[in-house]
Amino acid sequence: MHITWNEECVAGILLGAGKSTRMGKLKQLLPIGKESLLERALNETLRSDLSKIVLVLGYHAEDIKIGLARNIQHPKLKVIENTSYKQGISSSIIAGLTCVEQNYNHVMIILGDIPHIDADLINLLLNRYLASHLPIGAIKIKTKRSHPVIFNRRLYSELHKLRGDVGARDLFQKHAGQVCLVEPEGSYDDRDIDTMDDYTQIVKQQQF
Repeated sequence: MHITWNEECVAGILLGAGKSTRMGKLKQLLPIGKESLLERALNETLRSDLSKIVLVLGYHAEDIKIGLARNIQHPKLKVIENTSYKQGISSSIIAGLTCVEQNYNHVMIILGDIPHIDADLINLLLNRYLASHLPIGAIKIKTKRSHPVIFNRRLYSELHKLRGDVGARDLFQKHAGQVCLVEPEGSYDDRDIDTMDDYTQIVKQQQF
């Protein structure tokens, strides 16, 4: 297959399509400091060394686009709508992957509801993973694998087979000996925001 980009260029898939069922309201637009939750994730992702960003929207996509208006025209951003978002996170991964798989040998998957993922963390994982020449990478906190995660082209066919709302965790088990695990250089709070209690606690405890 002809690759039109440098083999070390990496695309990012930022996931923001969910219904926020446990939250009871549209969590993507919840304020985190001067930004919304998803806007913060998008800003940090765009600030990173990733070559292309695909933002996958679904539930209330048009409302979210309006909320992200300042960045929607960024030259390395492509915004897509996953009409199958009700089928779970795997459908959004596949939708994003379909946009970049022809031109990028690596793809990083970034959750839009973890407010402490920043450009430095993304770049650390990116550089350590590329240097390892392993097909899978992830952030690690103590003994726990965390996010973001990153995959080589060799795993694309397996990513396309994902189903439901479980993400790619089975691939880490299947290829356990081929994973580059990267510990953050400083403190990293990897909590995601699923409920209003999660949101209240994180905003109360952290300075944004």
